[in-house]
Amino acid sequence: MDTLYPCCAGIDVHKANVVVCARRADHAGKALEEVRTFATMTRDLLALSDWLASRGVTHVAMESTGVYWKPVFNILEGRFEIVLVNAEHIKHVPGRKTDVKDCQWIAQLLQHGLLKASFVPPAPIRELRDLTRQRAQLVAEKAAAANRIQKVLEDANIKLAGVATDVLGTSGRAMLEALIARMRLRAKIPQLRLALQGRVTEHHRFLLRLHLDHVQHLEALIGRLGTQIDGAMLPFAGPAARLETIPGISQRVAETVLAEIGPRMEQFPTAAHLASWAGMSPGNNESAGKRRSGHTTYGNRWLRQMLVQAAWAATRAKGTYLAAQYRRLAKRRGSKRALVAVGHTLLVIIYHVLKRQTTYQELGPDFLDRSEPERLTRQLVKRLEALGHKVTLEPGEAA
Repeated sequence: MDTLYPCCAGIDVHKANVVVCARRADHAGKALEEVRTFATMTRDLLALSDWLASRGVTHVAMESTGVYWKPVFNILEGRFEIVLVNAEHIKHVPGRKTDVKDCQWIAQLLQHGLLKASFVPPAPIRELRDLTRQRAQLVAEKAAAANRIQKVLEDANIKLAGVATDVLGTSGRAMLEALIARMRLRAKIPQLRLALQGRVTEHHRFLLRLHLDHVQHLEALIGRLGTQIDGAMLPFAGPAARLETIPGISQRVAETVLAEIGPRMEQFPTAAHLASWAGMSPGNNESAGKRRSGHTTYGNRWLRQMLVQAAWAATRAKGTYLAAQYRRLAKRRGSKRALVAVGHTLLVIIYHVLKRQTTYQELGPDFLDRSEPERLTRQLVKRLEALGHKVTLEPGEAA
């Protein structure tokens, strides 16, 4: 087997320590290995870096184990070529698993070029990714807190959500504050007056105050994160502006997209590679000529969730190709599958917009009809025949 990297290392990463195998091929092609164990304190990781350099190591491979790989990666980054690998891709032979054997196996695969590196963006993008993911988590926590407020209101038989679009909107909060403070609510709308008739006890007021304070605290944290994200996005203002020309892509969506895949597309050879990495392409599960499943693959859940949200927004835009695609697919595949398909299309558009450094060009809702007139003709004839008509087509005069 060919040797791609004459001197490399494999690292088996754990929380408290890392086991490292430095592997070097001599002139006769024989592999010489040296194994050592280091703690994961910064001092020890710096010693690991010096030890690898003293052995002439040029390339290092390790598994993406939880978050434990990150401090090791940060210490070694810039000094060695690092290959971060999905643990599923380098499973060892069953029955012969130890930390030493794992790091030796990783080093052996790396030396022969049999490892596929995971995408690790540069440090500025990783920092932006931390911020956008933290914001997404806080937004989800706020939604959960809002649901808890709604449960307390239902327990008190206050039907505010039935007449107010947003319980946490300006008017909704004013009513909540009034309920907590035992103020008399003067509602001019009879429906609202009925909705606010309930049995609010001191227990309900305490819980409402608690949850409302929690929501306000979360909103303050989300605001602070937004300010920090604005600063981190300054170097990527150009790509973000180009992404926002795509229907359904808001400022927040553009921030998340750039945080997850970066502004450059060299790491993805084609749009299909990006869609597969994001988990937005159909899976392949076929055996004996039978297709068992076409479910989408597991991928980047943060990007996937945001793409589905953007797809929903894009379907609401009138006179666009994406909205027409959704309506066409939803009729025969259902709304959920249609949204995933539109999300896939959005990701393909994002890939080309970033790769070509251009803006989105709208195709129009009738793009498929214009590009495939024969298909549209067959569909229309089929529909007329289903209604009992006999259809004869005659070629018209050329325009």
